[in-house]
Amino acid sequence: MTVTTEDHGRRLDLFVADKGLVLSRSQASHFIKHGHITVDGEVKKPKHKVREGESVAAVLPEVKPLDLAPEAIDLEIIHADDDLVVVNKQRGLVVHPAAGHESGTLVNAMLHHFPHMEGICGELRPGIVHRLDKDTTGLIVVALNQKTLLELTRQFKAREVKKRYRALVFGAVSHERGIIDQPIGRDPRDRKRMGVNSPVGRASETHYTVADRYPGATLLDVDLKTGRTHQIRVHTHWLGHPVVGDPVYTRRKADRDLPQSAPLRAVIRQLSGQLLHAHTLAFDHPGTGDRMEFTAPLPDDFTEVLALLGASE
Repeated sequence: MTVTTEDHGRRLDLFVADKGLVLSRSQASHFIKHGHITVDGEVKKPKHKVREGESVAAVLPEVKPLDLAPEAIDLEIIHADDDLVVVNKQRGLVVHPAAGHESGTLVNAMLHHFPHMEGICGELRPGIVHRLDKDTTGLIVVALNQKTLLELTRQFKAREVKKRYRALVFGAVSHERGIIDQPIGRDPRDRKRMGVNSPVGRASETHYTVADRYPGATLLDVDLKTGRTHQIRVHTHWLGHPVVGDPVYTRRKADRDLPQSAPLRAVIRQLSGQLLHAHTLAFDHPGTGDRMEFTAPLPDDFTEVLALLGASE
């Protein structure tokens, strides 16, 4: 690639990442440091400022097979073709292997159902473009090849992907619609939590609309303009209306205004996670260019809580 006036002065790692050659700035930095990316034939540092007219070349290493075990985990597959798969993820399923979750993940399941995806990117997250928290349900797209992965990654970065969630939150949200524009970063007091009080918070934007109102709770339609860790859970907590069932961000006595019916209380106590569901996902198919949109119904525990709340009105 030849550096244009528009990109003059940018860091090399950012330039490479934004051009879609790799998945992230950290991956770009890794390849630059190991000599796989050069500027006018010379190895540079990731912080090198590219200049107009310079030629940036990338010769990426061969993808190595992954040392991950395929596992016969049931998946609700909404769509599948030669390039990608759309899954309606169930509650309790971790998306990719990590410390404490080396197996039993969506990746392990995908390697079983689609063995030809093995080795994409040579990472522990083959084909994973975006993620959902373990106990967040709903739609997630998984790439089956490198070309698809890079194009979907580009669409997510360019905010061309439509992601809409349903969230049941405690309390009566005051406005029918709103925008939460609060930076999100690691909570300095608890590394397992995210928060808006982090000194290194990143810009985060959440749009919401009231879909329905119930005694002591509000059902929201939520659109994400950014994709930070725990974004909806953190932003609704900051708003004063944490997601029902959230074990991390629910304030004490947040459910004090809910109806006192025994069946409702019993169902909420038995929830294994937050009532947050990714119900709409739309993107341009990397192979055909066609716009694709998928929807997934709310899971049973979510609809059961709504039914009990509706019966209390």
